[in-house]
Amino acid sequence: MSTQTSNFGLTDRAAIRISELLGSQPTPAALRVAVLAGGCSGFQYKFDLDEAPPAADDFVIEQAGARVLVDPSSLDLLGGAQLDYTDALMGAHFAIKNPNATSSCGCGTSFSID
Repeated sequence: MSTQTSNFGLTDRAAIRISELLGSQPTPAALRVAVLAGGCSGFQYKFDLDEAPPAADDFVIEQAGARVLVDPSSLDLLGGAQLDYTDALMGAHFAIKNPNATSSCGCGTSFSID
């Protein structure tokens, strides 16, 4: 489990919402953020509540009661990115602001990197 500094982070809004979600779980958990091949633009973000302990090579972010896990392969694609939480008329959701993404789909969960 790695806790070194990374260029991937989360906003205060995201940390608060993750903390709320984790607090409502019967067992300790974390939000796992992953980047998978697929989606309409080449890569897609995946968010899951994970009750398993972090893997030895997971990057762990702990902030304001929130715990986020990222595997090393996903972390490579998230350098400089930030996890945010938006609650707007179009709905509430987590979103990643990724400066590495050269294009994305309309739903915001799929992106490509040149």
